Amino acid sequence: MHEGIEDFTMPGDEQARAAADALRMLADPTRLKLMWALLQGEENVACLADLTGARPTAVSQHLAKLRLAGLVHTRREGTFVYYSAAGHHLRPLLEQVLSHAADVTGTPSPVES
Repeated sequence: MHEGIEDFTMPGDEQARAAADALRMLADPTRLKLMWALLQGEENVACLADLTGARPTAVSQHLAKLRLAGLVHTRREGTFVYYSAAGHHLRPLLEQVLSHAADVTGTPSPVES
């Protein structure tokens, strides 16, 4: 059946597994908020805890998981560690899912028009 579809492509097993792993990492409300914040700029744990409403220890644990998944980078400046999104390629995905959530919940979307 797919032979008749022009330019049909299918991701490989490794690519599909990596994509599913990234989605699993983002399937937590706090991690989703953290990624959204980091896509807007570099921040430290204390600021991210304030933005997400989570305890700093919980934020640190979430950031460690996101870093191991390759979704965030760190930069050390003295005793402070700053976190940033590993790339802006996730922004369109988060914009789409947050827009969908706004439609479902009837609440304003954080996505800029």
